Amino acid sequence: MSIQRMDHVGVVVDDLEAAKTFFVDLGMELEGQAPVQGKWVDRVNGLDGVRVDIAMMRTPDGHGRLELTKFHTPTVISAEPADALGNTLGLRSIMFAVDDIDATVAGLRARGAELVGEVAQYEDSYRLCYVRGPEGIIVALAEKLG
Repeated sequence: MSIQRMDHVGVVVDDLEAAKTFFVDLGMELEGQAPVQGKWVDRVNGLDGVRVDIAMMRTPDGHGRLELTKFHTPTVISAEPADALGNTLGLRSIMFAVDDIDATVAGLRARGAELVGEVAQYEDSYRLCYVRGPEGIIVALAEKLG
């Protein structure tokens, strides 16, 4: 038994439009958006009365996908503080390779994103940072050097 590939990462959000805008600004493309409900989705989620809107985002190379999910029912619950840091249990961040980390950070900050720490260099290999976007989503950015 083995996996074939990673299909996508799912992120539950309250403001679907803000999340879509954040990831489009980052360079992702909206692959599609649709409402989802029915007995099958209730069974998959182990919940009753699921009614959601999903937006599937795709990286420019077509290999990475991110599913943004807005629950209308049942009501969403928060598992952690909105400003959780890197040492909080659970999925902490999604990393993207970028060409120019300074320009990317500046563009995201101009749209309301916050730098979590600072841009730091790892040896002569990478410049890295974490940026917090809507819904407290942490995005890691990496610029390869050389």
